[in-house]
Amino acid sequence: MRKVVLVTGASSGIGLALCKRLLAEEEELYLCLACRNLAKAEAVRAELLAAHPTAQVTTVQVDVSNLHSVFRASKELKQKFQRLDHVYLNAGIMPNPRLNIKAFVTGLFSRKVIHMFSTAEGLLTQEDKITVDGLQEVFETNVFGHFILIRELEPLLCHSDSPSQIIWTSSRNAKKSNFIPEDFQHSKGQEPYSSSKYASDLLSVALNRNFNQQGLYSSVVCPGIVMTNLTYGILPPFLWILLMPIIWLLRFFTNAFTMTPYNGTEALVWLFHQRPESLNPLAKYLSSTTGFGNNYVIAQKMDLDEDTAEKFYQNLLGLEKQIRATIPKQNNQS
Repeated sequence: MRKVVLVTGASSGIGLALCKRLLAEEEELYLCLACRNLAKAEAVRAELLAAHPTAQVTTVQVDVSNLHSVFRASKELKQKFQRLDHVYLNAGIMPNPRLNIKAFVTGLFSRKVIHMFSTAEGLLTQEDKITVDGLQEVFETNVFGHFILIRELEPLLCHSDSPSQIIWTSSRNAKKSNFIPEDFQHSKGQEPYSSSKYASDLLSVALNRNFNQQGLYSSVVCPGIVMTNLTYGILPPFLWILLMPIIWLLRFFTNAFTMTPYNGTEALVWLFHQRPESLNPLAKYLSSTTGFGNNYVIAQKMDLDEDTAEKFYQNLLGLEKQIRATIPKQNNQS
């Protein structure tokens, strides 16, 4: 029986590279591309089928920053599939990232220069905004929209006879210091991306605590520092010209610079081949690349505790209850 794999944000970057690598390793898959832009998703589907004609590839339109879209997509997925084996929650945003020039210059001449480059900690601030659902955009896109998607797809994911696996794309920049439990949407801070990634780490731990006995397992990964259009947009082009030799040199001192989407998917592909019940629920799996370009995976214990994770999960359930009470009834129905 073909494994069914759902990938959100599959039309570019890490998501697209993941789809290509999975089909290259196991062509007999049923792959579903869950994307905001359906035209791009259909173009990717045609490209994948041209390279792997025996695969089954389908698409579904979903914008995880819009709950109406999430409910609609969930209903479509439950009509298409009886189960999901692997769900990669990869879609996400870092809105309008701005470089803190003072922190950047100071970091260049400090002992923390490698840590600064490999995590971007303290370097970037973003301007968040409110969605049509009345939620912080980064929180809803990176965390809550996916949470509701999981909740809606529980009938396809919870099978004790054969476990299902959820895999979150997190970050090395998921910092406990940037997450405020009383403000888990990060409406008052300047690090919504870091906060949202720490929130996804917490949620993964809570999902394992609440759903492992039902056959559902969750893991988090970090693809490393991948050079994409978003990354290049952070700095002026001339600065990238100056920095690239330094970045390539730093690869010999830190494993975080995976650089390409292909390299960045190393941990995501590795997890596809693991027995989810054998994985450490408190570990984050890091895609890593040596200075000579060899890929490998590191398991790193996350800086969190299960009680905080459970409280956050309960807060999300409370927010879900509020949301469902205000949206049209037809969006609640399966």
